[in-house]
Amino acid sequence: MTELERKSPEEILNTAKRPIIVILDDVRSMHNVGSSFRTCDAFAVEAIYLCGYTPAPPHRDIHKTALGATETVKWKNFATTIEAVAEARNAGYKIMAVEQAHESTALHHLNWIQEKIALVFGNEVDGVNDEVLKIADGCIEIPQWGAKHSLNISVSLGVVLWEMVRTS
Repeated sequence: MTELERKSPEEILNTAKRPIIVILDDVRSMHNVGSSFRTCDAFAVEAIYLCGYTPAPPHRDIHKTALGATETVKWKNFATTIEAVAEARNAGYKIMAVEQAHESTALHHLNWIQEKIALVFGNEVDGVNDEVLKIADGCIEIPQWGAKHSLNISVSLGVVLWEMVRTS
């Protein structure tokens, strides 16, 4: 790895992070969880909060897609997403659900200015829990023009994080 000038997992954990927490709300797929860890590592996200029945490491299916990112991204497990949102809010994070909703903000209009933000990504079928939507500060929507109007969580996570860091 030295030829690529990559940092060790220990160095990564002690490197400055972007003030972003990713909250996974009842995500079913271990592959989505592993991929989320890998994407959060790539964008130097502060932490991932795993909520409800979202699977947590260690598990071989998570590690298969995370490729070691469970060792470089801080994470925490919560019984409910409401608890995770409360902890993030108490730490000064603005709560934004990534969801198609009335009065959502199109991703390209977000204008993130490096403020503390917690992004909630919901279940693969049902999206972000309605109770979480009620207490969120807003919703971010990825514009889509196809027939399905939905993206896999790991894809959505990459799109949102890229747009945020690209424009900040």
